[in-house]
Amino acid sequence: MFVLLGLSDEKELQLILFPVFLVIYHVTLIWNMGLIILIRIDSHLHTLMYFFLSFLSFIDICYSSTISPRMLSDFLKDKKTISFLACATLYFLGAWMSLAECCLLVFMACDRRVPIGSPLQYSAIIVPGICWKMVAGIYRSGFLSSLVHTVPCFNLYYCGPNVIQDFFCNIFQIISLSRSNPFISQMILFLIATFVGLGSLFVILLSYGFIVASMLKIPSTKGRAKAFNTCASHLAAVALFYGTTISVYMHPSSSHPMKQDKVLSVFSVVLIPMLNPLIYSLRNKEIKEALKRVINEATHLH
Repeated sequence: MFVLLGLSDEKELQLILFPVFLVIYHVTLIWNMGLIILIRIDSHLHTLMYFFLSFLSFIDICYSSTISPRMLSDFLKDKKTISFLACATLYFLGAWMSLAECCLLVFMACDRRVPIGSPLQYSAIIVPGICWKMVAGIYRSGFLSSLVHTVPCFNLYYCGPNVIQDFFCNIFQIISLSRSNPFISQMILFLIATFVGLGSLFVILLSYGFIVASMLKIPSTKGRAKAFNTCASHLAAVALFYGTTISVYMHPSSSHPMKQDKVLSVFSVVLIPMLNPLIYSLRNKEIKEALKRVINEATHLH
């Protein structure tokens, strides 16, 4: 049994935070589900880019749903306990979605690179028929990566201190509570973070290096601006995702005060799933036009 301290131990503040995070969670569900439905029902959005975007929204829904409901219920509790099995399950699901998002962002970066670098070969290189195999591979990679490091971490001996100074099952704090030697678990966690997390970031940056090189070859300013707009939303999402993840998980434990850690965690696990659909649709003319078409069709039906 673990005890989650939550965002704050002040009851008055918890009662204020509850409606705020309840609204954020519902907005996350509505925006992401709305984007998925829009992509599914509008034939103009049946391209590989939006196919991947719909699965990014699905991942954000799943990721947010592994953390937010538990956090919301804890706001209303005096004793914020969580069983060992529940903590392991929630962490595994959250890690699965997070690692799958790393892989998905790589595919999305490659999808943007090909039409800019080799527009005439786009349909031959990115074949729509293999889309589902790509997505299956993404989820399989996330599942296996999560399983490989979750099992040894939760197989350590836990008997003694059980307080997690966070609002979710933070794996680094959980390992620190172990009474057995965590070296192997820490090494596995480090390898997963390096190969999947930093490895995917390296591939994304490499893809954008090729994109920039291809953009510089475009003779017209208008063409370069159009190419940049194609990548801007994905680049912003990558910066948010990796920036906050690295800030939360890849710094020495003494370098950030606990309150600052919690603020970064909130941004990483609660706000980013809400912001992603906004980032991808705010300046996207195709999504705006698709939304107008759907609204017009719905209006004409009545």
